[in-house]
Amino acid sequence: MNCSATGVRHPNPLRVFLVEDSQLVRERLETMVTAISGARTVGSAGRADDAIRAILAEHPDVVVLDLKLAQGSGFDVLRAVHEAAPAIDVYMLSNFATEPYRRIAERLGARDFFDKSSELDRVRDALVAHRHFTN
Repeated sequence: MNCSATGVRHPNPLRVFLVEDSQLVRERLETMVTAISGARTVGSAGRADDAIRAILAEHPDVVVLDLKLAQGSGFDVLRAVHEAAPAIDVYMLSNFATEPYRRIAERLGARDFFDKSSELDRVRDALVAHRHFTN
């Protein structure tokens, strides 16, 4: 069982995989996930090919996915994961959260798309809502 900082036990923790090539942003996302009762990070990657391989092996509940990666793009990851494991929910992030990118993400199966520079709180809220919805 997963035991949160509040001492509340969660028999089925929300398992989150992070795909972000910036170490600083990845650490910030990790801190955010850790602060959510009943959630834990089960892995991370900064390159598309590494992310696809690890996500399909780990099969997390949720992926938080940056659009721009060190190699490949978040769309490459989203496409591969959604085709192979459509039950995994993907929330995309980008500093380039323009409407055309949002539409592409939606078409490829993303659950939502957030502006990394101004909507990180909304990512947290989405994960909290996801946690409550699935348990």
